[in-house]
Amino acid sequence: MKASTSIADTASWYCAISLLGLILLVSIRENSLADDSVRGNHLLERPCDEIYVVGEGETLHTISDKCSDPFIVERNPHIQDPDDVFPGLVIKITPSNSMKLLR
Repeated sequence: MKASTSIADTASWYCAISLLGLILLVSIRENSLADDSVRGNHLLERPCDEIYVVGEGETLHTISDKCSDPFIVERNPHIQDPDDVFPGLVIKITPSNSMKLLR
């Protein structure tokens, strides 16, 4: 009886360790895939989608030039001070018609 109990305990430990290893492997793989999709200030290599996340060193002026949207402040009422833009801020972008034609 003790032999079967110790075999069951050993098997359950191996299963637990294997499951933990599998979870760690999957989480590491997901993190490495997520890092590949964000490069610099571009989210998934589409910098001027309708929803834009401000990157490090960007200003509303540089974003406006890049995305051809001169009315960023007017379309984003949550921006109280145009000089207070920080990385991670989410803004709405509406490119001008000439930008839409180029796509």
